[in-house]
Amino acid sequence: MADAFENILGQPKVREFLRASVVSERVTQAYLFVGPAGSNKTLAAYALAQALLCPKGPKGPRGGMCGDCNRCDRVMRRKHPDVRYFAPEGATGYLVEQVREIVADVSLAPIQADKKIYILDRVDQLGASAANAFLKTLEEPESDVVMILLGRTRESVLPTIVSRCQVVPFRHIPASEAAGIVVQNTGAAPDQARMAIEACGGSITAAVAFLQAPGNERLSFRSRLLAALARLGQADDWDVVEMARDILKASQAPLDEVRASQEAELAENADFLAKSAIRQIEARNKRALSAKTTEYLRQTTSIVRSWLRDGMMVASGTPDLVVNADVRDTLVSLFSGADAGRLAAAAAKVDECERALAYNVSPETCIDALLFDVREVVHGSGRTD
Repeated sequence: MADAFENILGQPKVREFLRASVVSERVTQAYLFVGPAGSNKTLAAYALAQALLCPKGPKGPRGGMCGDCNRCDRVMRRKHPDVRYFAPEGATGYLVEQVREIVADVSLAPIQADKKIYILDRVDQLGASAANAFLKTLEEPESDVVMILLGRTRESVLPTIVSRCQVVPFRHIPASEAAGIVVQNTGAAPDQARMAIEACGGSITAAVAFLQAPGNERLSFRSRLLAALARLGQADDWDVVEMARDILKASQAPLDEVRASQEAELAENADFLAKSAIRQIEARNKRALSAKTTEYLRQTTSIVRSWLRDGMMVASGTPDLVVNADVRDTLVSLFSGADAGRLAAAAAKVDECERALAYNVSPETCIDALLFDVREVVHGSGRTD
């Protein structure tokens, strides 16, 4: 099996840099990965965590990155208790209380490995007050701790954070190259690869997972959502409410499987782990479930955005540029002669929905409002018969 770094798709320079750092034992204690959405920063962070925690060590036959031992498997499945992932919990970013909890956690010993890895996403949302609570820990972490921070651009992160990290830039991956990578890793047709990338907000890794989901459940969900969008023009208000409820339920159906897996893992470890370790696992599971919920909601809004974008292509007389090619005929029927400006306004409603979700407005309210907004902008008032 290839080492973990081989999975960092579309980032050859990053892949080789991280591999060389581990093999030469020149890993620093604080990294800042910067790059656009979809550039595989999160996957790279977990790959580095896997390489650092692999029991074979950097002097092993494959540089300590076997990729197939139990510990490597747990890291890449995001099940290892010594790899902690954090994202902003506040409406506008990281909370000071959240950062203080991270700082307190850093002082605790690892549960199973000899190191702990902390992955902090969207650190461009780490404000001055929260950053001040974090600086000393970032500058002088415990010897068994590695911090990996993720942000969009170097300039968007506070200089006091940047100066304490080794910055690793990730490049933008062009759409055609991204689709080719997805095709190579899934065997999907190019049209299907482009569709999956759009559905996943540009993330190659997420698009691969989207296409490989058990039982084609993500593809089935996409088909249901596109069919619902096509019916919006004939839907009355109650239809829209029911539609939103069904979409939300379908989008998050796989969460039941995630919960079951977490409960099984906790039951397996309950007999030999201390109560403090169990609490840490429970907290990690809660964060993982929250992250998965956010991922599915973003897929929902991304699919709506791609459908509206395709509508604009049809309205502009360029149906050959439609990404959701499997529903091109429906799109042509709906949007030939439509006002591209109104469709752009509808796409702005998707952005509003995503901002509301980021502010922790209930998903039910957000999806409900989004469908009403799209119906109003695209079709005018709802069905009146």
